[in-house]
Amino acid sequence: MQLTWLDSNSWLIEIAGLRILLDPWLVGSLTFGNSPWLFEGKKKTARSMPESIDMILLSQGLEDHAHPPTLKVLDRNLPVIASENATKVCQGFGYTDIHPLKHNETYIFQDKIAIEAVPGSLVGVNLVENGYIIRDLHSEDSIYYEPHGFHSANLQRQKAVKAIITPLTNIVIPFVGYVIKGQEDAVEVCRWLKPQYIFSTAGGGDLEFNGFLTKMLKEEGSIDRFRDLLTKENINTSAIELQPWNTINL
Repeated sequence: MQLTWLDSNSWLIEIAGLRILLDPWLVGSLTFGNSPWLFEGKKKTARSMPESIDMILLSQGLEDHAHPPTLKVLDRNLPVIASENATKVCQGFGYTDIHPLKHNETYIFQDKIAIEAVPGSLVGVNLVENGYIIRDLHSEDSIYYEPHGFHSANLQRQKAVKAIITPLTNIVIPFVGYVIKGQEDAVEVCRWLKPQYIFSTAGGGDLEFNGFLTKMLKEEGSIDRFRDLLTKENINTSAIELQPWNTINL
């Protein structure tokens, strides 16, 4: 199994001989509601598109997960597994092979992997998007992904996974609350799923951000503090922070 961080929430997952694009933002800028004055992310370095992709996996319908400029340039015939809200985005771009997943539903792909949707992030009034557990059906390779760090207590009933991809620090809007939860919440999910590895996501390794919202966001904690928390709890999980477009073999 190989993992490549493509920056922000975007990953290339290679598992069971398959190449999966997870929440890809690969081209163009990132805005919400076409409002760059509020928030705009830009890539500092142009990258080539990953090749030989077998599937697109989308956790949310928001632009930082179902990124419109990227979805416009990817092959519309690629299979897409998506939350119900991300499904609507892909339908609008003419994708032809979409498999929406509700919470606790599982999709088997090519008899090689099982993708189970689990309750993920609250992104609106009573709107909870997807996290995912991906398991190789013929080996012990497995991944749990939740991009905002909101972990369902139901995960305690899951089998262990090999790796977790989730935020390891907190992002807070003062007087509003958590946008991203890491630190103690990430420790708790390690206690539940007993991974060998946990990878930091949702950061901006090679990005620049502008707009009114960026002035309000406050980061709490650090990767080193998270490692200290793991040690304090006697949890034998390796916390890893990749650089953009670096690959690790597990």
